Amino acid sequence: MAIVEIGGTVGDIESLPFLEAIRQMGIEDGRDRTCFIHLTLLPYIPTAGELKTKPTQHSVKELREIGIQPDVLLCRADRDIPKDERRKIALFTNVQPEAVIQVLDADSIYKIPAMLHEQMLDEIVCHKLGILARAADLSVWKNLVNALEHPECEVNIAFVGKYVDLTESYKSLSEAMIHAGMHTRSKVNIQYIDSESIEKEGVDCLKDKDAILVPGGFGKRGVEGKIAAIRYARENKVPYLGICLGMQLAVVEYARDVAGMADAHSTEFEPATTHPVIGLITEWLDREGHIEKRTELSDLGGTMRLGGQVCKLKEGSLARQVYGQPEIMERHRHRYEVDNELLAKLEEKGLVVAGRAPGTDLCEMVELPQDVHPWFVGCQFHPEFTSNPRSGHPLFKAFVLAAIANQTARKKEAA
Repeated sequence: MAIVEIGGTVGDIESLPFLEAIRQMGIEDGRDRTCFIHLTLLPYIPTAGELKTKPTQHSVKELREIGIQPDVLLCRADRDIPKDERRKIALFTNVQPEAVIQVLDADSIYKIPAMLHEQMLDEIVCHKLGILARAADLSVWKNLVNALEHPECEVNIAFVGKYVDLTESYKSLSEAMIHAGMHTRSKVNIQYIDSESIEKEGVDCLKDKDAILVPGGFGKRGVEGKIAAIRYARENKVPYLGICLGMQLAVVEYARDVAGMADAHSTEFEPATTHPVIGLITEWLDREGHIEKRTELSDLGGTMRLGGQVCKLKEGSLARQVYGQPEIMERHRHRYEVDNELLAKLEEKGLVVAGRAPGTDLCEMVELPQDVHPWFVGCQFHPEFTSNPRSGHPLFKAFVLAAIANQTARKKEAA
């Protein structure tokens, strides 16, 4: 079975090839093995005091003109759609009345499955495709929504980024944090902080935060603000999670302020640095003269390292404790790597390499010893890409629990 989603507006030239493709699928696979679900908007006009069905009628008309007859209409609206309006939509779109389903605005997307189930969308689809399925069990979703609506505690986590629209830029991360909040019975308040504002005004904005997260990103702008946030987290024992660039800058900060490499940087931002702790693989292999290794790894340095990569976790490390297994698979999206030669010098100064890529020995995770810092972890990969509401992700769940522990400790000190 395949679920195919086509975005955009019906009638736009960009989507026509895709609509034609699913039209042909409907013919080749047979109408009893294909179900077309069309999402539409019913706008409410305050001056008229009514929901308007004409946009939906016209949208379906456009679909039918290219040979697609919707089986189900999902009608987005900000208020209940009267039964008369739903019957009218069904009549003029050639859709069964029970298959005209309202999708009302919700304060959480995790409430939507129950909303659709109550209107029997799952049964309608199964009946259309001739699927004999057991009754749906939404107990998992109900428990998730219950945890979301009835948290036992509340934590404030700083996201230190540099993009103007931080909310949308880090959407996958914020959703992963919501997942972690559900599974730790906590409300996670994400406070987006522009790293350039830290460069100008200092780190005072971080003083009341329970944890700090520095996400990935590209370009030099705002980098020093991120490094300042990392230094604050390390020196003040605030739980820290660095993802991709957030891990690389944690290595840079440690090299500068602990290992004595004052000009340490990534060659992405400072090509002339004498301590390039982060760089393209080809750069540091050329410097070391490892011709054989250069042949083996050069392709990773010049292009993005993408997709699932294996990571072996160090025995006794916090990362191994969090994941509960010796080897993991996580998704990557980066070009620059930690320099293995300089990394060895940082290890001598106390930095823990908690995860490495087998075969290439590339650094995947770093952390600080727990007797030095309660929770300080950086990962080269993007764990948010594999987080889901049903189980969350172990790294984010552990991070939120560390934030809760930090908040509890600070309250005890204040008392």
